[in-house]
Amino acid sequence: MTSWFQDLAGRLAGGGRLTAGEEITPERVASADPLDLMALARLSASLTGPPPFTCGIINIKSGRCGEDCAFCAQSGRYQTGNPSYPMLSPAEILSRAENIVEAGANYVGLVASGASLSEPDFASLMVTAEAFKKRFKVGLCTSIGSLDPERARALKSAGFASCHHNLEAAPSFFPNICTTHTTEDRLKSIRAVKEAGLRVCCGGIFGVGENWAQRLELAALVAELGVNSVPINFLMPVPGTPLADRPLLPPGEALKIIAAFRLLNPESDILICGGREMTLGGLKSLIYSAGANGLMIGDYLTAKGSSIAGDIADMQALELWR
Repeated sequence: MTSWFQDLAGRLAGGGRLTAGEEITPERVASADPLDLMALARLSASLTGPPPFTCGIINIKSGRCGEDCAFCAQSGRYQTGNPSYPMLSPAEILSRAENIVEAGANYVGLVASGASLSEPDFASLMVTAEAFKKRFKVGLCTSIGSLDPERARALKSAGFASCHHNLEAAPSFFPNICTTHTTEDRLKSIRAVKEAGLRVCCGGIFGVGENWAQRLELAALVAELGVNSVPINFLMPVPGTPLADRPLLPPGEALKIIAAFRLLNPESDILICGGREMTLGGLKSLIYSAGANGLMIGDYLTAKGSSIAGDIADMQALELWR
């Protein structure tokens, strides 16, 4: 290891925190050996990181979204062939949730496409939450677009444990992937969620054209916000979207992104989500060596995921799951 890595390892072992722009710089991370950076991240995770967990999601309302997020199969502005359907009934959502809970999820996330839910759909979500909490003993989460303080408080009262609302990319890069709303619009929703007392799940998607400075900008911003969980997604290019022809990130680069987020968010959950199979391939179990402690299991919103049994078996083999 270089003296820089030895110094950072000593800082971490002594209980110190690392910051973007000082110890963790774009130049250092870009040129770092992935295994060295992962070793630092694993040290940070072992000292202060939260315990392992799993999360499964249900696409409760698909497609027809009016936003223009350049990576998204559910945008109504692109011809992606993605299935579109209105809000699922509470009974259908509960049926799908049962499969995820039985498979081993600690949290179940109910995700709806669109900028925000209509009043009837939001009322249906409240009914679903009430029935869910009576039936299951796992954490209930949701991602339903923009939120105001009133709706955030309603989610809390209904029994939701957390709310997911990604920033997606650093503010300096966000206009390159979305023009129909701004980072500040997203920040307003995140503040409403925090003020309501819900756990905040907020991260981004990588491999969309951003550089290392912008990756660390996002990592520093979620650290400043004090979010509880940071979901990390890797681009799965969708035919019909503006990013359909973007190449996948190299596995080593993806692992360094995970490590950098762990180093700058030592006490937050680092949750690895969509795109890990395509990007990491046979190296996907190295996410834990890079500092991750959370895994999205099962299918994603519009794409098939890994075998849940296989993912759980991998965690058991590493003694991360009992």
